[in-house]
Amino acid sequence: VLERPARKAIIRRGIEATHYFEYCEEVGSEVWDQLTAIPDALQEPMGMWLPEGMRAPGTSEYVQGVEVPPAYAGDVPEGFEVIDLPPCKMMVFQGPPFDDKQFEGAIQSLWDAMNAYKPETYGFCWADDDGPRFQFIPEGYRGYIEGRPVRRV
Repeated sequence: VLERPARKAIIRRGIEATHYFEYCEEVGSEVWDQLTAIPDALQEPMGMWLPEGMRAPGTSEYVQGVEVPPAYAGDVPEGFEVIDLPPCKMMVFQGPPFDDKQFEGAIQSLWDAMNAYKPETYGFCWADDDGPRFQFIPEGYRGYIEGRPVRRV
């Protein structure tokens, strides 16, 4: 469980996308390269599922973005926007390494584990309205990584 401070995210919204492949069909695949070029990023770019309260009318649940410090005043690529992310706790899951060609199976396997996981065992509950759920790019050498907001019960 990671404590995430207040921060901003530079994101590009989709239209109706609920996952990566739909998103790429809507906005293209160059978004990732634009995000990796943003200076002062707090970590690598990510796909995010925004909670209802962070979605703009007529836009998708799934977006891609990169977190930046709360005082970020740098350039924002055309078609992107800056949103505020509140402080929250994130429970991060990491699957085992996998063959890069098998990334869909690695994602599904971790999703199955997350869906069966009971955070109450460790004094937490899911808090999906506290911030976006995120996924890092699936890379076989490190396993698939995804995080989901939680709070203490």
